[in-house]
Amino acid sequence: MNYAGIPDEFAQLETSEIVLIPVPYDGTSTWIKGANKGPDAFLEASENMEIYDIETDSEVYKKGVFLTDPVTENNSPEEMVNAVHKTASQYIKQGKFVSLFGGEHSVSIGSIRAFRENFEDLTVLQLDAHADLRPEYDGSKCNHACAVHEAQHTTNLVQVGIRSMDSVEKPYLKKENCFFACDIQKNQDWMNDALSKITENVFITIDLDVFDPSIMPSTGTPEPGGLNWYQVIDFIRLVAKNKNIVGFDIMELCPNKSNKAPDFLAAKLYYKILSYVFSNK
Repeated sequence: MNYAGIPDEFAQLETSEIVLIPVPYDGTSTWIKGANKGPDAFLEASENMEIYDIETDSEVYKKGVFLTDPVTENNSPEEMVNAVHKTASQYIKQGKFVSLFGGEHSVSIGSIRAFRENFEDLTVLQLDAHADLRPEYDGSKCNHACAVHEAQHTTNLVQVGIRSMDSVEKPYLKKENCFFACDIQKNQDWMNDALSKITENVFITIDLDVFDPSIMPSTGTPEPGGLNWYQVIDFIRLVAKNKNIVGFDIMELCPNKSNKAPDFLAAKLYYKILSYVFSNK
């Protein structure tokens, strides 16, 4: 199987600039289950997507997109994180542009470790409804509720779209680097303000619940008051134009068989980010 049904000549590891790692993991989610089915739904939607991007006048798949075997480790959250870390590092060290699709947000703990080790002065840009700053949850530091706790201590974490958190997370929150959804609605210049907090190298981690549930209901914990499509992609375009996006992941798609639109949104978002990144390289 090739990503998006692209021709074989653009899907080989040796000649591809881009690597896509699926991680169908859903071991620690606490409400709506199904993120383990996210990668398959995303790949199915991608096969039905036009692969010419109007805005950038490009066909980024011609850079080559190699779809790896899925990371299927599920013995424990810690072992899954280690497997993701190892797999992502392997391809980063080969000089590939590495992207991942999950799976619940705990997957990103492994992603971030890999990029932190391979890129200096790294910003982790988190687009999410939830702060995900708990030091541990349900007895594990590798829980989806802890997705960026480690990154807050080891990288420059910038959070965008946050609108839900627990009081236990407050000591770990850097308010100057957090752009709450309620404040975004009042601040027309929030994108430039957020951009000013980002270092040259940036890894983007996206929990799809950053979007308003009116357009993205298929997540583990949909939260009202989210961002819309153009707020998200306009911001990512701005980041791609001004910074060096070194990789990204997209998490928390819980597909609904009766509503395929969110699956397609995820597919389009993935391709849009690639189009922005490579049109600025």
